[in-house]
Amino acid sequence: MRISRKKRPEKPLLQHYRKNREIASPEVLVLDEDGSKLGIMPIERAVALAEEREMDLVEINPKGTPPVARIIDYSEFKYQKEKEVRKQKAHAHVSEIKGVRLSMRIGDHDLEIKKEQSKKFLERGDKVKVELILRGREHGKVDIAFDIVRQFVTLVGSELPVRVEQDVTRQGHKLTAIIAKK
Repeated sequence: MRISRKKRPEKPLLQHYRKNREIASPEVLVLDEDGSKLGIMPIERAVALAEEREMDLVEINPKGTPPVARIIDYSEFKYQKEKEVRKQKAHAHVSEIKGVRLSMRIGDHDLEIKKEQSKKFLERGDKVKVELILRGREHGKVDIAFDIVRQFVTLVGSELPVRVEQDVTRQGHKLTAIIAKK
């Protein structure tokens, strides 16, 4: 039996701009190549003017009254818009919450490894959720568990400037804290 892992269809990088005869409005406010207004004119005349200059009439703002159209080379315009979108996408980093799980009986070496792992996550721009799960009789020693989580946060904070986004809280049998890089 196969499990279907359908992805959502990818959104196009660029919204669709209507050009030349695709523009539905009877009148448009026409802008020149350099952005100066040529005035409001019927769509047929605006398209003829664009073709006369060997350019395209591209609808820039369809919601305006009348809609705003510009006489430009469509392929160059489309390339510039896609370039802007790609640049914005490259600079956008989605911050994730990465988890680090501790225990009451964690050793010093294991704590050091978890600290290095947390530092790597924080330097990448992610947030770190520190978890400590209480098992069995550990429920009677909650104050020690709180201290372990706080010590871990200060240990990470001693090497990197961090801010505590969520202080240590208890939710059932789990203690959690969220830290992020300043």
